[in-house]
Amino acid sequence: MPQTALFSPDTLKFLHALNQNNTRDWFQQNRTWYESAWKQPAEAFISAFTFRLQTQSDTLHSAKLFRIHRDVRFSKDKTPYNPHMRILIRREGSRAGLFFGLELDRLVLGSGMMAFDKPQLSAYRGAVADPAGETLDAVLSAVISNQGRMNPPELARVPKPYDPDHPRGELLRRKSLTVWRDYDDAHRIEAPDLLELCAAQFDTYRDLDTWLSAHLPATTLGRKPI
Repeated sequence: MPQTALFSPDTLKFLHALNQNNTRDWFQQNRTWYESAWKQPAEAFISAFTFRLQTQSDTLHSAKLFRIHRDVRFSKDKTPYNPHMRILIRREGSRAGLFFGLELDRLVLGSGMMAFDKPQLSAYRGAVADPAGETLDAVLSAVISNQGRMNPPELARVPKPYDPDHPRGELLRRKSLTVWRDYDDAHRIEAPDLLELCAAQFDTYRDLDTWLSAHLPATTLGRKPI
């Protein structure tokens, strides 16, 4: 059976229009457009993709669509809405999340952990400093070689008590671990094979998930199920 696109050109048209008219008045006047072009297609994608993942792996997956409304309480930028889309997908028992990000000019697919809590950070650094870190280094190198990227480390120096010249010092300077691939044509979301694209890309992150799940404890931050 031929597949149909989950997103239409209207999704990006809405995001570009919102970027140019980022006010509450404009949003209220275009709330129906928001529902049809942003919210409903995102929910359809989540339903179809989590079903696909669960069917393939026989493991429960959950997903969270982040709100389009910005939290402006502590920001100098008071524009009320995000001109992008963010979705987080989790597999039951996994440490790593899967990240779907639609921006004005690109699609971004990623995986990993956005922040380690204190016990996780301690376990992560211990594993990185030990021979297990060599495995992680190889996993990340494979991802990067496949058009992947990583954000810069959060720390400027290798934390004590580790050797400042440790061969995996760059990994020790991290307080989170995420990998990303950018697709520079945002209209890629309009293709009928979007689910296949996402599934194939997320599959390249499987070894990272395996490493994190093997070496890090579950979070102690009381994260609610999504």
